[in-house]
Amino acid sequence: MNRMTRRALLGGAAALTALPARAENAPGVTDTEILFGQTMPYSGPASSYGTIGTSADAYFRMINDQGGINGRKLRMLSLDDGYLPPKTVEMTRRMIEEDKVAFLFNPLGTPTTNATRKYVNSKKVPQLFIASGATQFGDPDHYPWSLGWQPTYQVEGHIFAKYTLQQAPDAKVAVLYQGDDSGRDYYKGFRDGLGEAADKMIVATATYEVSDPTVDSQILTLRDKGADVLFMTGIPKFNGMGIRKAFDIGWKPRLFFISSTGSSIATAIMPAGPEKALGVITASYLKDPTDKQWANDPASLEWRAFLEKYYPTANLADVNNVYGYSTAQTLVQTLKQCGNDLSRENIMRQATSLDFALPMGQPGIRVKTGPNDFYPLKQMRLVKFDGTTWLPFGEVMAG
Repeated sequence: MNRMTRRALLGGAAALTALPARAENAPGVTDTEILFGQTMPYSGPASSYGTIGTSADAYFRMINDQGGINGRKLRMLSLDDGYLPPKTVEMTRRMIEEDKVAFLFNPLGTPTTNATRKYVNSKKVPQLFIASGATQFGDPDHYPWSLGWQPTYQVEGHIFAKYTLQQAPDAKVAVLYQGDDSGRDYYKGFRDGLGEAADKMIVATATYEVSDPTVDSQILTLRDKGADVLFMTGIPKFNGMGIRKAFDIGWKPRLFFISSTGSSIATAIMPAGPEKALGVITASYLKDPTDKQWANDPASLEWRAFLEKYYPTANLADVNNVYGYSTAQTLVQTLKQCGNDLSRENIMRQATSLDFALPMGQPGIRVKTGPNDFYPLKQMRLVKFDGTTWLPFGEVMAG
C-alpha cells in the first residue's frame, strides 16, 4: 500500500521566545504542499496499530479533496518500522536528512520514539502528537520539540488505583506489565495512585517482552500469589492473551483492568473471546465505535461516512481507527492555526496553543496544550466490557 501524507508542529516555551517576526517555512513546505513523516508498525508484534497510520492518511486525503490547508496539500510519508527501535532510528534519519520532511507526526511507540527523541530535538524538528502515553514525552525543558498526544500512562494508572481503593481497599493486587518504558510508566502511575497502601496491596508483579510467545506462565504465577485484582498493560496482542489465559485457568479477579493501549475490541477482545472478557475494565478518552449510545451521534455518523468513502476496508469495531482520525484532526487544527507561517518554530508554537474538543472525544474531554503543557489529553472515563461493547460508567477523571 502506498502510505503517504501529513505533517506536524513543534513547541517549547524556552526554545521559542526570541524568534524573528517571520521565520522561513520549514523544509518540505512549498506553495502547494506540506510534506511530513511518521513511523508506524505495519508489521511485527504491534502491527494491529498500523491502521492508525492508514486512517490518518485517509483523513488527510479527504482534507486534500477539500482543498488542503490554505491551498497546500498534505503529504505524509508513513514508514513501517516493525516496532523495532533501530529501524525507527534509521527511518527517522532518512525522513529528516534525505526526504526533508517539515516535521514528524504521530510516530507510534514508546521504545521506538524514545530511541529517536534526542536526535530529533538536536535537529529542531517538531515531533508532534507522539502515539504513546509515556510521561517522558511531555518534557519541554529538555525536549522542546517532542509533544505527546494521549493521556499519560501514569494518569491512567492513577485512575485505576483510585477505583481500586474505592471498590476493593482490601485487595491483593497483581500487575503484569510490558518490560519497557511504557509498562514501567503504567506501573509507577498505579503504584503512586495507591499511595501508602501500595506496599500492602501489591502482592506480585511480572513483566513480559513483546518478543515473548505467550504470557501464560506470568498469569499462572500471579494467580498463585493469591491476587484477586489484576492490572495488565500492553499492546492488544498481549492483553488479549492475558484475558484468555486467566479465563481458561478459572481465575476471576474481582477487578480486572487492562490498559487502554490494548483495549480494542477488534484486536484484543475478539481474539481473546468476548465471553472471556466480561467485566474487564479499561479507561477511555475516545468514543468507542461499538458503543450503541453513539449510534446516532452526528460525529460518529460523520466518522463512519468518512471511513466508507476514504478507508472502506477499515474495521468499524476498531477504536484505533477513531484514534488515527482524531490525531489527524489535531494536526489539521494545528496547521490551520499556523496560517501562512509554516516555519518549524511556528508549527511547534501552534501545537502548544491548542484548546478544542475532538468530535470523537468522550464528552467533557478537550485537547488543551500550552507553552509548558505538552500533554494534550489529560482526562479519561472508566469503561467496562459487557460482552459486546465498552460501557462508560462514572464521571470524567483526571490522574
